[in-house]
This record gives sequence, structure tokens and C-alpha cells, in this order.
Amino acid sequence: MSTTESNSYYDNLENMTVAELIGNMNKEDKTVPLAVEKALPQIEALIEQIVPRMQAGGRLFYIGAGTSGRLGILDASECPPTYGVPFDMVIGIIAGGDKAIRKAVENAEDDRNQAWPDIQEFGFNQNDTVIGIAASGTTPYVIGGLTKARGEGLLTGCITCNSGTPVAQAAEYPVEAVVGPEFVTGSTRMKSGTAQKLVLNMISTSVMIKLGKVKGNKMVDMQLSNEKLVQRGTRMIMEATGIDADHAQQLLLTHGSVRAAVAHYERQK
Repeated sequence: MSTTESNSYYDNLENMTVAELIGNMNKEDKTVPLAVEKALPQIEALIEQIVPRMQAGGRLFYIGAGTSGRLGILDASECPPTYGVPFDMVIGIIAGGDKAIRKAVENAEDDRNQAWPDIQEFGFNQNDTVIGIAASGTTPYVIGGLTKARGEGLLTGCITCNSGTPVAQAAEYPVEAVVGPEFVTGSTRMKSGTAQKLVLNMISTSVMIKLGKVKGNKMVDMQLSNEKLVQRGTRMIMEATGIDADHAQQLLLTHGSVRAAVAHYERQK
């Protein structure tokens, strides 16, 4: 039996106090970063393959079902505002389509043949990467998508929370963060979901840094979509140039990004 489906270390949960419930959940959550740490060599290997492909114009696709699919969509949707990249550079696809983001679509994850048509809606090129996300490592939708993508010459990776799974076998660069039994038996939105989110953070953040979307430790291409981000960008320009807040904000709003504002200032010096 896979570890994600194995019996919880805890029983009679309904008899626990709230303090006991959250204390034991927290105890289990503390084990997740250690499981991810063991997978760091796999994560590194995958990222090292993604970066040159994206530098050559490739894109990054995440495919998954249920919680795994939603986590991929979350990571993808945050790349444009954070790093100023096009909305179709990192793409999250969930089995059952966008309606499955909020409401489960019955049997969608069991369709082995649907992921590739879902990817093809965006077109594809030989520099693209497809990462399958599946806590169990057995999701037919993900297996089928990875198998077809690999056959078409795309780079394939995966994020699973069991070892030696069919999903891992379908991917060239598997990441296996084995977190062990869930607090509620089989509820992989818990530790498994947390592990998947941590790995996704590492992948997208590392890739964006290597693509030049971060300077120092600052998000110099972030979108100015609200007042908080305008103020953050203003402070970043002040730190980089030494100019006052009014001048910095004027440059930011005129040029649209921290990078462009600082570059303009440097040219005018």
C-alpha cells in the first residue's frame, strides 16, 4: 500500500480536543520539510533541465487532478504578477477543466487520454516542460499526459509523495517527497499538499531567478496591481538609487516596473 493511503498514526480523532487535534497536525506538518529536503537532488536535477529550455522560449505546464491540479494552477497564476512574465509562460491545467478548480468533476482524473488535448489547447514546442503533480503517483490523467508529452519530445517531470510510482516512471525527472501517512488517513490535501506546494515554490522561484526576474533579492519586474505593490516598488527604487520617495514613485509609475525605472535613472545620471 502506498504511504499516502496507509493508516494514520492517530486514531479516534473525534474524541480529541481541539488542542490535541491541532497539536498533532502541527507535529505531522513538521515532518514535511524533512521529506522535501531528501528530494532536493531530484528537484535540482529537474530545475537544471527546465531553465535552458525556458531561456530558449519554452513554457512550463503543470498538470494534475483535485488538490494537486489546484496547487499547480495556484503556482502558475502567481508567476505573472510576481515576476512580470506573460500569462502563458507557466500554465496550470486541472483534470475536468477550470470548473474543477472550485467543484470536483466526477471521474475526470481517470481519463488517461485527456491531458494531452488539454495541453494542445495552448500549442506546444520542443522546449516546453510538463510537470505532472499527483500525491499518490497513480493518477491516470497525469500518467497519460506525461507519457504523451515525453513521446512528443517535451521535457517531463513530476511531483509525487510516494516512491516508485507509475507517474514517476512516466517522467524523466521525478521528484518524490515521501511524507508518510496523513493525519486523516488518505487526506492528501494535508501533508502531501504542503510538500507539493513547497516543491512548486522551489521550482518556479528558482526558474524565475535564473531567467533574470530577480535582482539582488527584489522582484524587479513585478506588476503594479495594487497600492501595496506600488509602495514596495517605490522603496526598491529608493534603495537602488538613493532618490526620494516622490521621485522614485514618479519614475515607477512612468516606466511601469522597478527594473525599467532604475535603468532610466541610471541612463540619466
